Parts: sequence; structure tokens; C-alpha cells
Amino acid sequence: MNIVSIISNLRIQDIFDIFLMTILVYHLYLWFWGTKAFKALVGLVALGMVFTVAKSWGLFLTTWVFQILWQVLVILLIILFQSEIRQVLEKVNPLRFFGLRSGGNSESWVDGLSNGAFALASKKIGALIVLERQDLVDELVTGGLDLEAVPTGEVLMSIFQKGSPLHDGAVVVKGGKIKKVACYLPLSSREGLPEQWGTRHRAGLGLSERCDAWVVVVSEEKGSVSLMHGGQNAPIADHVQLGRLLRQATVTSKGSGQGIGEKLVSALRRRFRLKLAALAFVSIFWLLLAGQQNFEVSLKVPLELKNVPTELKLLDPTNPELQITLRGLRKDASTLNPGNVRAQLDLTLAKWGRRTFRITRDQITLPTDKISIVKIKPSVLKFKFKELRSSPAKG
Repeated sequence: MNIVSIISNLRIQDIFDIFLMTILVYHLYLWFWGTKAFKALVGLVALGMVFTVAKSWGLFLTTWVFQILWQVLVILLIILFQSEIRQVLEKVNPLRFFGLRSGGNSESWVDGLSNGAFALASKKIGALIVLERQDLVDELVTGGLDLEAVPTGEVLMSIFQKGSPLHDGAVVVKGGKIKKVACYLPLSSREGLPEQWGTRHRAGLGLSERCDAWVVVVSEEKGSVSLMHGGQNAPIADHVQLGRLLRQATVTSKGSGQGIGEKLVSALRRRFRLKLAALAFVSIFWLLLAGQQNFEVSLKVPLELKNVPTELKLLDPTNPELQITLRGLRKDASTLNPGNVRAQLDLTLAKWGRRTFRITRDQITLPTDKISIVKIKPSVLKFKFKELRSSPAKG
């Protein structure tokens, strides 16, 4: 397969195809990373690459076996990992990509929440505080009671102290106000988490894996505060650091007044290496598959005229050209050019005056028999010949 030829024949559709699949692979990695389904997903990708290579190399038996087992394997994986797949589908929120939702109008509540979290930590009172951003969390949390309150230290203390009937669960903050209390969050199924983590940490991480919410976790065992977002856990040193990060989350959820260009640049820089790796993976996979794709190419080829009778002179056209449309596998069709595609017309039967000749597929020479001719334009050519008269002999 001539990779250089395939790349040189890239179309706008191909670039857009690679771009869309890069986005999909990148988000699949983020959503499945650390879960049990991730290992199965990696194995599935590896099998897919083996199948692709086997098909491109013409390994008939291997390709046949893979075609039979492939559908069964996909169905089996869907059954085994239906919960993880459901979580991924729940996380896909179209409103997030169009920026139709925003955070609260004021950030004055941030200091109260930050001070309250560390006041709870100082007394080793466990707490879970969810800060909703652009993704809705209502369908991810279960249970809970509706409440309308500002998240100050006093309010948080009254909710999470052990004697309170609302202490067992999380509070959800929307637009700078507590909207729900005593909510239960989905637990993370990620492997390799710290052994000392309890249900509270796993719940905070679990929600952050499924949406863009930020979760403040106060540990009652250690009296420490951590912030979880995007499936990551960050320990927080003091209320000043927590307040700064929460303001950043609030400003980001509202778009921070950035223009479209600034947002795109910011999004590109975030996890740049991972995005670059996704692009490289998709590009390599695309190249492996592209060679097996049906592909059409249109070439302008000069028509070679041969065996013109010596008593005739061609007046028009003197340099005819044909527009030939060819089809074949991309790995073969991408190598075609006017240099290796020849068109010849035998004019042995030509006579003076205007003559019509039909251009057929038999008059086109291709570098390989794996290419088929779709169209020849024009299919009929009219030539004008002039009879050459020899000068009379001198006596």
C-alpha cells in the first residue's frame, strides 16, 4: 500500500472523518479509563486492528473467523458492561457542547462554602458537596430532599453534623444555592483506588467521572478536604485554595466571557498530549482501513494518436485529451496519474474529411487490472483530415 499516495489524495471528507473519530476516541478514553470495561475496550481495539491487517493482507481464513465471531463478541461485551455503557450514554449531554447552561450570577457564596468545608474538616465531620456546572446531575443522583439555602458554614454544619437526619448523603449546589440534601451519588467502579478510601470518596469520584460537576469531599477519618473533578482527586491545603478553585469552576461553567477562538484554543491545550495520541491512533487506523475503501479518481489524460495514414494530415483536434473516471480500492486508485494511464487511438482507417471515432475501454491502458473504468468523456471524437497531394514529377 502506497501511504504517500493515499495521503496526497486526502479529501475534505477524509479530514472531517478523522477529526470526528479523534473526538470520539478521546472521550471514550476519558469515560472508560480506570474502569473494568476499559481493559475489554483495549482488547476489542486490538482485535479490530488484527482483523483489519488480516483483511488487507488477504488472510481469508482469519478474516472469515473474525467476521463470524465479531458480532457475537460485541453483543457479549454489551451484556457484560451494560452499566458502564449506560453511564457513558448518560454523560453525553448536548447542552454542554452548545453552552446553553450557565452557572450562578454571583460568586459570593464561594467563601462561605470554602470556610464551611474546612470548619467541618477541623471537627472531623464528613461531608459531600456537589457543585453542578453545565451537566445536569439530577438523573445521576438518587434520593434527596429539596432545599433552598445559601451554602454558608453554619448551614453546612447543621446539615452534616452527626445528629442531623440529613447528614448521610450529599448536598447539591446549583447557581450558588443548595438545592438538594441527603442525595446518594453513584460509586466509582475504577480499580486501583486507595484502600483507605471509603464510600464517600468513591461516591465523589464516581459522580465526577460521569459529568463535569466538582465534588468537595471532607474526610471524617483524617479531617482532610479534597476536590474531585473529571475523575481526578486533588487534595486541598486550605480554604483559600478551595475558594480559588471553586471560583475557577464557576467562571469556566459560565464561559468566562471568552470568545469562540479563545475557547477553542483553551480546549485544545487541555490534555494536549492525550488528544495528540488520540489523533495519531485514529490516523494510523484510518490509513489501515483507507486502502480497502472503494475510491474514484478522475484524470485528464492525453490521447495518443497512432498510425495516421501518410497521405493524410490531421487538422483538428491536434492534441485531444480525455477525462477518465476510474474506480478501485484506494490503495490502488491513489497511485493513478496521467503518467501511468495511457489512452491510444488507432487511425489506420482514417480518410480525408471529417471522421468520427468512438473511444472505448479497450483503448485505455491501466497499470493494474484491479482498476475499472467508470466513464470516458468525451466518448466520441470528431477529427478533420486533409489529403496531402504529392507534387508532379518533373520531365
